[in-house]
Amino acid sequence: MNSPNQPLPTFDEVLLCTPQTTAEQVGLFLRRCLIPCSGGEKIYTMLYADELSYDVSCRAEELFQHLQHCGSTYRLVIMCNCEREHSYIPSVFSQYKVHMIPQRPLREIQRYLQHHYRVTQPSSSAAFVFKDSMCVGIVSSKRAGMGK
Repeated sequence: MNSPNQPLPTFDEVLLCTPQTTAEQVGLFLRRCLIPCSGGEKIYTMLYADELSYDVSCRAEELFQHLQHCGSTYRLVIMCNCEREHSYIPSVFSQYKVHMIPQRPLREIQRYLQHHYRVTQPSSSAAFVFKDSMCVGIVSSKRAGMGK
């Protein structure tokens, strides 16, 4: 948010981890992050890395240790649930741990995201379904089974 005109991360910069995430997916992600290339100054982020299975976590650590010696400079952020800080990945990378609390008010964060998720060119985009021509939206209901 310190650079409001800088674009949001692209699909290749973020890995959303689940218990079903495979070692191959994590390996591809780590290779993009740690092997030097002309990709620029990207910031790679693994979200919910604490949810990776034990086997995948072990293989990810081994690959990280191996690729870390390639001599590249990299930017890797690993975000985990604080309630699962004793799972494998948070434990392995605990020496780099930084506790984060959002430093900006919610309204300011919302304005920042609205700036990046608004469709700028009028077109026949599906974004007109959402409020203020946003290209993303949240649909929720208090009742289950409402066809969302």
